[in-house]
Amino acid sequence: MSTGTLLAIVIPVALILAALAVVAFLGFRSRRLRERFGPEYDRTVEDTGSRIAAERDLSAREKRHDELDIKPLPGDVRDRYSRNWADVQGEFVDRPEDAVQDADLLVTSLMRERGYPTEGLEQRLKDLSVEHGRTIEHYRAAHEINRLSMKHQATTEQLRGAMVHYRALFDELLSDGGQSHRAPA
Repeated sequence: MSTGTLLAIVIPVALILAALAVVAFLGFRSRRLRERFGPEYDRTVEDTGSRIAAERDLSAREKRHDELDIKPLPGDVRDRYSRNWADVQGEFVDRPEDAVQDADLLVTSLMRERGYPTEGLEQRLKDLSVEHGRTIEHYRAAHEINRLSMKHQATTEQLRGAMVHYRALFDELLSDGGQSHRAPA
């Protein structure tokens, strides 16, 4: 077999194998991101208008998150936050709008204590979505109701819903799944 014939066979086969490897890699990456971010994956695809742009955004979130010093809470700090949450819930009966605002402040404080930056809602949502993609929609909903509450436009039922939404993220942040995520030294 001549060198030209051999090259005519080897080059197309190599190109096909390379294309299959790229397709497999992209499929694996998509599956991994979808599993990690849950509903946030679909939301990001919708917001960006394309799967490729969404996956680029989600990968950038992961990279930023890896640089954060997210840490578990010591038991005494967890207990203090649990007591503070109980106080906020108790406040709901007499002052539901205040309770929702205090719940927002408590969740923000807990995020800060765990090591999440807390400046800017959009960045908070992106940072939280990496480890809490399945509950981040609760935070969005609660924050929106809190915004209405500050204008005295939220119903008691909406305020009750906000407390449930805040509680979902609060519980997840408080327990941290037993994982500690430290930035490399």
